Amino acid sequence: MFGVAGSGDTSGFGGLVREPWTPTAAERPYGSYFDDVVDALHEAYPQAGAAIRKVVVDRGELTLHIEREHLLGVAAAMRDDANLRFELCSSVSGVDYLGSAQRLHSVVHLTSMTYRRRVRLEVSVSVEDPHVPSLTGLYPTADWQERETFDMFGIVYDGHPALTRILMPDDWDGHPQRKDYPLGGIPVQYKGATIPPPDERRAYK
Repeated sequence: MFGVAGSGDTSGFGGLVREPWTPTAAERPYGSYFDDVVDALHEAYPQAGAAIRKVVVDRGELTLHIEREHLLGVAAAMRDDANLRFELCSSVSGVDYLGSAQRLHSVVHLTSMTYRRRVRLEVSVSVEDPHVPSLTGLYPTADWQERETFDMFGIVYDGHPALTRILMPDDWDGHPQRKDYPLGGIPVQYKGATIPPPDERRAYK
């Protein structure tokens, strides 16, 4: 599927090597309502200049890359300011850009029901220091989504009321959606079987 051959890997992912993608910063005017959102955030949060690491506009979507220590302040301003009114946290998820220094990204999608707008907040951390402030105090909907991101990616949400695994067993070793997590050879719990590594799977042609 991806040009990998001769390995016996039926998934198509074995041996696949990709450079980590780094989005470029957008330049004004951003277009759509994006300039209004960024300007309103600067007015509502005086430290926005230091908080926003980068503004990215890609595929018609606005992403604000936020410094970790400013996440709660930015999110509170996004929720409470009359010109922003992002009342709903619709999603918290993770991304692993393997090969980057700060490879783990915590991605928050906010929705303004008042103005019918969407924005993405993204915080990047390293595997050695994977801590991100929890948004559950501002957005209760982030509760189980932060647990899922912790479970799958190992991002630790400081201040979460009950940060435990939600998909994998409590004693599971590792975080399955990290890019360096093995694709096979892991014992399957409750069955006593194993999934063979990609290079040992039968290839059907």
